[in-house]
This record gives sequence, structure tokens and C-alpha cells, in this order.
Amino acid sequence: TNRKIIDAKQHHEDCSDSDMPKSTSTLKLDEQSTIDKDASNIKPSEPSIHNISYLPSSLQPYAHLARLDKPIGTMLLLHPCLWSTALAYTPLLSTSAASTAASASPLAFTILCTKFALGSFIMRGAGCTINDMWDAKYDKQVTRTKSRPLASGALSHNQAWMFLGAQLTAGLAVLLSLEPHLLDCFVWGAASLPLVGMYPLMKRYTNYPQLVLGLTFNWGAIMGWVAVHGNNVDWSVVGPLYASGVCWTLIYDTLYAHQDKADDAKLGLKSTALTFGEDGTKPVLTALTGAAWGCWMLVGHNVGFGDVLDAPLYYGGVSAAATHLLWQVYTADLNNVENLARRFRSNNTVGWMVFASCVGGNLMWIS
Repeated sequence: TNRKIIDAKQHHEDCSDSDMPKSTSTLKLDEQSTIDKDASNIKPSEPSIHNISYLPSSLQPYAHLARLDKPIGTMLLLHPCLWSTALAYTPLLSTSAASTAASASPLAFTILCTKFALGSFIMRGAGCTINDMWDAKYDKQVTRTKSRPLASGALSHNQAWMFLGAQLTAGLAVLLSLEPHLLDCFVWGAASLPLVGMYPLMKRYTNYPQLVLGLTFNWGAIMGWVAVHGNNVDWSVVGPLYASGVCWTLIYDTLYAHQDKADDAKLGLKSTALTFGEDGTKPVLTALTGAAWGCWMLVGHNVGFGDVLDAPLYYGGVSAAATHLLWQVYTADLNNVENLARRFRSNNTVGWMVFASCVGGNLMWIS
């Protein structure tokens, strides 16, 4: 009898919890614990840079749709406008419009730049709305974008359409304020709209959607000049300035696109990150940096700044901007989302460096 009792106790000890079926409640607790642990390791799919919690909760989805919480896009759209406007005010141009612009007060220059800043803010938001409307079904499946208002269901497509109408109306109001060359500005501004609507679709059809983005985002290189000179466009200046911006966009947005390359590949979407690949990205972007720098140097020569010794502020400034781009390319970790996001945002510095170079080149000649 004692032997049977001992055997029974030993059998009970051998039947550990891991060997026995768990109760339903125990399973649920374990499952919830696993979910909580996983959730604590998940970073926000698209973290905000600018806090918009001060807005009413009903407006926050619209602010997210327009990327109010991520102002870098507005700055990247604005910078080519500022470059072109500054160069259009150069007193060295042999046109009557240039003479008029050069004699204008700094206040007039500041007001025009302010109008471009407001227009860039509005139209960048409109572009984001269009992008998200076209891409909602894809955004739901991409880690970085699945929390966007249309992808998450925070806003409906009807609400997005109404919001887009308000954005485009506001953008038109800014465009109609660009006196004295209102008609010319309207024609050139309207000419950019097909690119704005077309870009979000390009990742479905071409391996180079970032090229289309470059053509779109740098339209301001034309608009700034037209706002000062009307249709009297000096393409020897505006052409290479526009090309420099396109090269710049290909650089920063290819690095940016490496954040989504795994999801894009699964969804059958295209990008220059996938086209250039892990091995080809940095050599190609290095060549594009050289092309952007060469265009900036040509702009300085064609606008009348002379050689390097004549305008060291301009030529030195754009060379420093190109050096910054090289730093981005060679320190980029193509598989580190945070590393790529920081380099993307640092392009605001590049834009200001080129603008300061344009202003500095003018000041040397005015003085």
C-alpha cells in the first residue's frame, strides 16, 4: 500500500503544467501577455515630427492627411521657389525686368518669398491628399503608411475630396496674388497640375517614380522666375537650376524609398530604391550629386556671378551643399529606417544652403 502511494505521488509530480492541457482562461492570459509584449516593441508606423495635439480632435485627421505634422515636405517644395526668386532678383541680368526687380525694396522680395511659402504649404498638403487617395489600398499594407487617415479609416474618400477642393481653392488664391505677372504665373502654375496628379500613380508603371516627383517638386524653380520676369524666362539659368533640383530630389527620395522597399517589392510597386538596388544606390546617387553640383555651378556662371573668385559666397555655398549631399549618401544605412529618415529631413539644410548662396552672390554684386 505504501508503495502504491509513493508511485501515485511520483506520477503526479511527473505530470508538469507544460505536459497538461491548459484551461481556456490560462491560454487567453498567455496570449494577451504575448500581444502586450509584442506591442511594446512596435514603433509608430509613421511618427510625427511636429506635435498637432493642440488641434481639435475632429481636425487632427485632416492635419495628418496634409502632413502638417511633417513639415519637411513643405520645405522641400519651397526651396526651389526661393532659389529661383533670389536669382531672378540678380542685378546682373541685362533685362528691363531684372533692373526693375533689382531696384525693388527688400520688402517686395520678402513678400514674394512669403507668398511662395504659403503656396508651398497648401500645395504640398494637396499633393499628399491626392497621393493618399490614390494609394489608400496600398498604404494599408505598408508598415510606414498604414496609420494614415484614409488607410486607417479615420477619414472617408468623400471627406478627402471635399478637403482637396478646399486646398486647391486656397492654392488658387495664392496663385492669383502673384502680381504683376498674374496671367503668366497662372499658366505656369496650372501646367504643373498634371504632374501633381500623375506622380502618385507612377510607382505602378515606371521604375523611376522619383524622377516624376523631381519634375513635380522643383516646378518652383520656374515659378519663382516667372513671378519676377513673367514669360521672359532665361532658360540658361532656370534650366540648370530646375535640373539641379531634379537631381537633388532623386537623391533624397531614393534614400527615403529604401524605408519601404520590402513592402513595395511584395506589393509589386516600383521605386528607384528597388531599381538601383543595394549595390547600385550609392554609386548612382554619388553621380547625381556631381550632376547637381555641376548644375549649380553653371547657374552661377550663366546668371553673371563670374568665376569662383568673383563670387566665393555663391560657389562656396553650393559646393558645401553638394558636400552635405555626399555625406548623406555615404553615411546612409540603407536598411535602417531611422538613419534614412534623419538624412531625409537634413535636406532642409541643403535647401537653405543653396538659398543663402544665391542671396550671398547677389549681395556681393550689389555692394
